[in-house]
Amino acid sequence: MNNKVFLHLSIVFCHIFFISCGIYSFTGSSIPIGAKTFQVNYFENMAGNRPGSTVEPGLDRDFTVALQDYILNQSNLNLVNEDGDLIYEGEITKYGVTPMASTAELTAAQNRLTMSVNIRYINTKNEDDNFEREFSFYFDFPGELQVYDVKDDALREIFERLTQDIFNQTLAKW
Repeated sequence: MNNKVFLHLSIVFCHIFFISCGIYSFTGSSIPIGAKTFQVNYFENMAGNRPGSTVEPGLDRDFTVALQDYILNQSNLNLVNEDGDLIYEGEITKYGVTPMASTAELTAAQNRLTMSVNIRYINTKNEDDNFEREFSFYFDFPGELQVYDVKDDALREIFERLTQDIFNQTLAKW
């Protein structure tokens, strides 16, 4: 009799344990109730409209894909092209290099590549979560190098940080 009671209690305990694990995510994400899909609309590159910024060909496409990939990898949401429960849209507002330190000859000793994106986040399940905000990050590199020398590493680091910050603000609530 004790074995049957122990077996039933063990089954109930295991069932409760596994159900409770479904509430939590090891990535720290907190998916809104009822949200199963997300969409990332194309981020148009509007950086050329801002003084000191340039338009980098393909930057808009690459950032859009990077954000889609990050959310796919960090959540259990499905990517859709339209009618998503969670919608990310916006534009690239800045992409430019500024000198951060100079030498005695008045040349740049260190440069900074900065990228900013304006994000509009729409939660169709809970309008209280909706917001519009600018996110920005940078990559510092030696003054003797040109942007094209560091572009791949710079964009990889900038995209990683921007997508992580956007994810944390929208789904991790950090």
